[in-house]
Amino acid sequence: MSEAVMMQSSEAPVEAVLRDELAHGDVVIGTIGPVLGHLLANHDHSLFSDEIVSRVRGMVWDVARQLLVAKAEQDTSPDPHGVAERQCEGLTQSLLTDARLVSHCHALAMESQLSARLEKRSAIDPVLSPLLQALIASEDGATAATAMAALAAQARFVQSQRRMELPIGELPADLFDAVLAKWIQLADEGERASVERAVQSFRRDYSESASRIGLLSRLVTGMGPGARAALSVGHSGVALFLSAIASSSRFDRDLAVVATNDKQLARLALSLRAAGLKPREVEEQFLHLHPDVSLPEGFDLLRADRAAAMLGASGRSSVA
Repeated sequence: MSEAVMMQSSEAPVEAVLRDELAHGDVVIGTIGPVLGHLLANHDHSLFSDEIVSRVRGMVWDVARQLLVAKAEQDTSPDPHGVAERQCEGLTQSLLTDARLVSHCHALAMESQLSARLEKRSAIDPVLSPLLQALIASEDGATAATAMAALAAQARFVQSQRRMELPIGELPADLFDAVLAKWIQLADEGERASVERAVQSFRRDYSESASRIGLLSRLVTGMGPGARAALSVGHSGVALFLSAIASSSRFDRDLAVVATNDKQLARLALSLRAAGLKPREVEEQFLHLHPDVSLPEGFDLLRADRAAAMLGASGRSSVA
């Protein structure tokens, strides 16, 4: 949402302003997959040096590498990593056609970029936030253990993003299954058996609840009504903040990430208001995330139930 639109006067009712901006944001979301697909399919990356595009391609390449290393190990190759390196480009190109995988990697790259930006702007630690620290110190053993696991997972995420990597076990369950199914489908008859054995090994080791996103979701859900505290990005940190938005708005976490983009500010404002934040509290989040943007005149009159109804009317609950 542009600053000019966000600061419109009372000549336009606040709901009409937000509804129009939400509709425009939905159109923009619909272009993410096709635009990324075009950029990622173009081999001349000197023309597209944007950090996000590079990160997305790097993560998909890393997923392909892990698959091929596992297959080479099933084939008892003396150099599984070397085999994977030689075959990785072809599988990467095939995986890049999966819009859901590309959209998920895009959201992870955006989250990483947002965390770095808020660390610099607002001194918000990308790993250990005050809320996470409090959860680690919880007297409830299960909560403390989950929080410690989330801390370790978040630290790994920060390091993985710096290396443009994505451990396959960190994929959401539906995407994890889709990637493995696509790999089996792509396999030649002669390599199908080793691919299927590798798939079985990945499945044995996989646990969505133990992934970073799974752990964050468990923490937010376990907080019950107290999860409202996670809707303060300065207190909860970016990772818990995004999971709390997704939980309270009942849409995909990747969409919560995209909502923080400067083209999706209506969705962010409506999501926070629908979650029960007071207009002043929504404004506080904008001061961290988009300090140059003001909420539209009349936003303080928007009821939480009307914000929720507007989000529901948009019909969008995911990016892809």
